[in-house]
Amino acid sequence: SLDLPAVMLTASHNPKNYNGLKFCMPGARPVGEDSGLREIRAIVERGDVPPAAAKGTVSRRDLLEPYTEHVLSFVDASAMRPMTVAVDTANGMGGLVVPAVMARLPVTLHHLFAELDGTFPNHPADPLDPENQKDLKASVLEHHADVGLAFDGDADRVFLVDEKAEDVSGSLLTALVARAMLRQEPGAKIVHNLICSWIVPESIRAEGGVAIRTRVGHSFIKQVMAETGAIFGGEHSGHYYFRKNYRADSGLIAAVVALGELSSAEGAISDVLAPFRKYFDSGEINSRVDDPKAKIEEIAVALTDGRQDRLDGLTLEYPDWWCNVRPSNTEPLLRLNVEATTAELLARKTAMMLDLIRS
Repeated sequence: SLDLPAVMLTASHNPKNYNGLKFCMPGARPVGEDSGLREIRAIVERGDVPPAAAKGTVSRRDLLEPYTEHVLSFVDASAMRPMTVAVDTANGMGGLVVPAVMARLPVTLHHLFAELDGTFPNHPADPLDPENQKDLKASVLEHHADVGLAFDGDADRVFLVDEKAEDVSGSLLTALVARAMLRQEPGAKIVHNLICSWIVPESIRAEGGVAIRTRVGHSFIKQVMAETGAIFGGEHSGHYYFRKNYRADSGLIAAVVALGELSSAEGAISDVLAPFRKYFDSGEINSRVDDPKAKIEEIAVALTDGRQDRLDGLTLEYPDWWCNVRPSNTEPLLRLNVEATTAELLARKTAMMLDLIRS
């Protein structure tokens, strides 16, 4: 470990005309709005960058091999059965690191858009958009792959599809990776955000782990992991955090752990995942409102028959469905997530909540 502060040039999944800087302190501790980023922005906007206290030096190191070894330390490759894997790295940085890791696993790899190209000529590097998963799904079916993996531009997120090219949600992958991590460290603590499916805490408890619920956002996940010693954290949005990765998120580590877990089971991937597919969810639905906080209070007054909590926005929980409504930090939007035990109930409750929000 270099144990140094770092800067990464990345705009994650944003379009090609964007770029950005991601800062962290030694130990991969994030630099966020409340830990220095505001001050950095103010200095840049003023054009008042102070001179360095001392002249620095530049050295170059190839970190691909030690990074590959680090990722592989999360799985026992010798215990994996051979698999066929389709991958779409969308011309992002996954094109560099994914093949280096997969070459060390018993995997036949079909790699789409491996060339590093920041213009993203094939499709945007945002796998959350179903349109951007079409090529991967076609590749899974064409090559009879066991599983498909889609990475975003800087590969901190990963999304899975099964052998039928059907989506595996971030919650399902969180539950699967949590199960694998708990088999390595029984009884450990696992963090998940509050819009993850019910299946996540259920699966954690079924494996003898301790489920810890947090607000949405990487800074909250990392903070709670540090405070509790949790070994893993997952978000429905496709971010997965590992204690042994400095609590930083890694789509590639999550993918490798998932492949190890899936390869140890008998049958098709869809059969392995079937027990996790108990619930139906709306996905995140955004609505523009004049006063998000006031609207949340209206909803809280209108729906007093469910259990309410205010960990992040407003969560309402009933025996057969739940929802969360929370404001955007940057726009006058309310974000709605609904989950239910049946598709019909999901449709009814989603419509009801949208009526309340948009009325």
